[in-house]
Formats: sequence, C-alpha cells, structure tokens
Amino acid sequence: MTITDAEWAVMELCWERPGITGRDFVRALAESRGWSRSTTLTLLRRLEDKGALRTAELSRTRVYYPAIEREDAAMSETADLIDRVYRGSLSRLVSTFTRKQNLSREEIAELRDMLGKLEADANA
Repeated sequence: MTITDAEWAVMELCWERPGITGRDFVRALAESRGWSRSTTLTLLRRLEDKGALRTAELSRTRVYYPAIEREDAAMSETADLIDRVYRGSLSRLVSTFTRKQNLSREEIAELRDMLGKLEADANA
C-alpha cells in the first residue's frame, strides 16, 4: 500500500489519537495544514478505501481508527523506496546514507549489533 505525503499526515494524527472523530480531524488539519473540510474528508475516504483506516459510528458521529500499525506502514514505504530507488538492494541504501551522512559512534555500534544479530540468525 502506498501512502502519499498528505495521507501520511492524516495517518500520523490517527496514530496519535485513535478514535478521533471526523470533525476533530477537520479542525486539527485545518489548523496545522490549512486544509479545507472537503480535502480532509477526501483523504479520510481514500485511506479508508485503501484499508489504512477503519471507522465506527458512535451516536451519529463517525470515529476513525488506524487499521494498520505505524511500523507496518513505515516498513511498506521503506520497501517501496528500496525497490524504486535502490533496485531492491538494502546495502545500496545503507551505503548511500553512510557516505553522505556522518554516523556517530553509537550509531555505528548499533549497526554492528544489528548485523551481528542478522548473521547469528542466518547461521542458526
């Protein structure tokens, strides 16, 4: 599932406030993004159609809940980026970032730990 930048903003709000009403969505996104009511409702409908949001009717009020976890959405977006930009190669992505961005000692140690765990899992 691909989530656009605008849809991602809607999802962020829903992950932060599960059970948010449509009215609260409209108000919050008008304040933070300057979006109209129709823009927000269109994005909500698109995300519901994609299966990213689910709704419930409570006292004639539509309430929205995330149907996907943030981590799962991030993983899907990351996999899409790796496929599109790095031809499916995670090592190319890491190589690009490590050449263009200085890593702290802690980040390098964290990467080593991750690689060590992956290697141990592969050998198990």
